[in-house]
Amino acid sequence: MEEKFAQQLKKGVLDMVVLKLISRKQTYGYELLQELEQQGEGFFQLKEGTLYPVLYRLEDSGFIQASWKMSEGRTAPKKYYQITEKGKQMYQVYETIWKDFQACVEKLCGRETL
Repeated sequence: MEEKFAQQLKKGVLDMVVLKLISRKQTYGYELLQELEQQGEGFFQLKEGTLYPVLYRLEDSGFIQASWKMSEGRTAPKKYYQITEKGKQMYQVYETIWKDFQACVEKLCGRETL
């Protein structure tokens, strides 16, 4: 049951987290997976099958844009993502909602122990 709860929390914030990471620098899918795992302290260990639909949805919504680039020493191009102005604005909306949600949950649940 705890795993399902954790999965639902991750699902709810994944768009916001991915937008934030992409806003820091242009990046590609595998690099995002690594960054999520490393910076997420093990909480965001995702499979490609979870991340890529998020990237496609963000791209379809106009929040990020993709371009193919060749990397040094590689023969195959990588698809790099960068945030758009619309994506920056949406991130601000997500962040505001997140802060309001966090404050509400803390108010309802309090910090006392059961």
